[in-house]
Amino acid sequence: MSAVNVTVLGAGDAFASRGWFQAGYVINANGARILMEAGPALLASMKRSGIPSDEIDLVLISHLHGDHFAGLPFLILEYMYETPLRKDLVIAGPEHLEQRTWALFRDMYPEFDTSAIASKLKFVVLEPGKKTRLGRFDVTTIRTPHTIKDTSLAFRIEVDGKSLVFSGDTGWTEELVTLSAGADLLLIECTFFQTKTNFHISYPMIVANRGRFKARRMVLTHIGREVIDRISEIEGEIASDGMTIEF
Repeated sequence: MSAVNVTVLGAGDAFASRGWFQAGYVINANGARILMEAGPALLASMKRSGIPSDEIDLVLISHLHGDHFAGLPFLILEYMYETPLRKDLVIAGPEHLEQRTWALFRDMYPEFDTSAIASKLKFVVLEPGKKTRLGRFDVTTIRTPHTIKDTSLAFRIEVDGKSLVFSGDTGWTEELVTLSAGADLLLIECTFFQTKTNFHISYPMIVANRGRFKARRMVLTHIGREVIDRISEIEGEIASDGMTIEF
C-alpha cells in the first residue's frame, strides 16, 4: 500500500473564525489528487500550498453552503484564463450542485462565455447510501443531519488500499460511527465547544463518543471560535490551515 496524505487548505468554520480559512482539503494518493470542499478562499489556499489547479483529478463537495462550494466559480475562472484544463474534470456532490455552481458563476461574471469550460466539467450526483466509482477512487456516502431542503453528505473515500472518512457538516448521527469503522483517517467536524445544536457536532459530543469510533486516527476540523478560544482544553489532533496529515 502506498502512502496517502491530506493537505488542509482550510480548517475553519463558515465565519472563518479567528482568521482560519474555510473548508478545503486536497487528498494526495500516488500522483492522483482529490479536492474535497471548495471554500471561498480556495485559490489563495491552493496557491499558498503550491498545489497546481490543473493537477486536480476529482472534486468532491459535501453540501451547498457557501463556505463549502463558493470557491468553485473562482476555480472555473482559473481554468478559463490562467491554467487551462488538460483533461475533463469530474465534480461530484449532492443534487443541484451543477445548477447552483453555474448560477453562482453567472451572478459573479454574467458577461463571460462558459461554453468551452462547461464541456470539460462533468458533474456527478452522489446519492446517499451508495458507493460510486470515480476514476481510481471509491466514494461511499451517507446523508448527514445538517441541511433540510438540500442534501448534506459525509464521504468514505478509498484509494490505493487506504480509506479516509470526512464527516462534512453534520449533527450527531450513528451512521457516522458505522461509516468510519476501520478507516485509516477520520476528519470530523468540531464547530462548537459549549453550544449544542442538531446540525453541528460539539467537542463534548465527540469526547462522549470517542471510544465508539474505530478509525485508526481522528482529526478534528471545521473549527469554530468556541473551540479555538479553548484550544488548550482539547485532547487529540486538530487540523489547521496548511498542515499535511500523513496516513
